[in-house]
Amino acid sequence: MVRIGVIGTKDGWSSERLAKTVSRMTGFGLLIEMDEVRLDFSSGDAWCDGINLVQLDGLIIKKIGGEYSHDHQDRLEMLRYLNEKGLPVYSSPLSIMRVLDRLSCTVTLRVNDIPMPPTTITANVDEALDAVRSYGEAVFKPIYTSKARGMRVISDGSAAREQIEAYKLRNPIMYIQKKIDLNGRDLGVAFLGGEYLATYARCNQGNSWTTSTFFGGKYQSCHPSQETIEVATKAQSLFGLDFTCVDVVETDKGPSVFEVSAFGGFRGLLEANGIDAAELYTEYVLSKLDKGN
Repeated sequence: MVRIGVIGTKDGWSSERLAKTVSRMTGFGLLIEMDEVRLDFSSGDAWCDGINLVQLDGLIIKKIGGEYSHDHQDRLEMLRYLNEKGLPVYSSPLSIMRVLDRLSCTVTLRVNDIPMPPTTITANVDEALDAVRSYGEAVFKPIYTSKARGMRVISDGSAAREQIEAYKLRNPIMYIQKKIDLNGRDLGVAFLGGEYLATYARCNQGNSWTTSTFFGGKYQSCHPSQETIEVATKAQSLFGLDFTCVDVVETDKGPSVFEVSAFGGFRGLLEANGIDAAELYTEYVLSKLDKGN
């Protein structure tokens, strides 16, 4: 019997689905929350619910914690230790670290000339104000976030400075992106093992500036342009993730990438395309383990 643990959050939809799928396909199921793991560097053991994780055949990371924060990096370091000591982990903790931080992800994308909306990074309120004036309207994005949580739209005008100062109290380093017309939707372009899988759209229902499902957006099936698939393919290839989705918007000037997801979206693929990503991912991991990689 192959024993694979799933790193995730209990009661999380994708985490629970993946853990149940792994259990059904292998006869062994273990959903692991990183807050419950004890790593002992002296022995090299890592314990959770009485199980020594180093004795498992592998781990799949679906979620590293409830809400994105810099603490996630520390949890990933624990998994990096186990991975580098020989425990197979999918995706590798180092690969996830490079996309979990929005700024790190952006640096890699832009160094490699991946098209993105105009973006500014600064800790200075005056410089942030200049960026807003230049863009006319900007989206301020926390370095660690998902589903548009904590994002704020600030427009050029008399209230901009006060709004920026208030935002900076919680976000010392400000990630500022020009607000672009989404035409009501953006795309999640999914990949498994670096190969294109499918695309779903997140569609705005008219009640928010963002398409995020957290704010009421709905999933729909989508057939993107070949150019969009090619841009997304190049973007995800820079990180070496086993499963991911690239967030893209198709504009009149071509596709533009927002980010490469650390964990990818199971629900969008299922609801929009009828694709059970949990099953496909489990099959992929079992194949990798069978081949010894």
